[in-house]
Amino acid sequence: MTASRTDSDLTATAAHLRLAVTRMARRLRQEAAGDLSPTAASALASVERHGPLTPSELAAIERVKRPTATRSLACLEQLGLVERTRDPSDGRSALLSITAAGRNRLRRLRKRKNAYLARRLRELPAADVEALDRAAELLEGILEAERLHPGERG
Repeated sequence: MTASRTDSDLTATAAHLRLAVTRMARRLRQEAAGDLSPTAASALASVERHGPLTPSELAAIERVKRPTATRSLACLEQLGLVERTRDPSDGRSALLSITAAGRNRLRRLRKRKNAYLARRLRELPAADVEALDRAAELLEGILEAERLHPGERG
């Protein structure tokens, strides 16, 4: 931490950043609104990224209780966005994988969100777009550091 940044300054910046990120995430969810809840859309993206996986593994990734993950997966399976197969290492458990329809759904949702952001970015000066690109890199770095060192606190 630099000498010019007090804990109070950092707390104020953190609060401002948290609010802006939260509001942007909400706006992006609205832009991609459809028949998938935000929870189900997040679960589908996790199955795509980490699958095939068990409902328990999904719950851990999504940081939700297993019944919540199970409900989301049931909805996704009913819509044909994920498919269930028997876990070869544990016959009592199932593995869930994304289907082609699930990949297509995510592609369409992402395309709508990206189009919304691109329209907004076109209205900004180039320096602001560059600052946002750098901010995205920094946020990804924070998340990656947390993933690699989950128990550490700064």
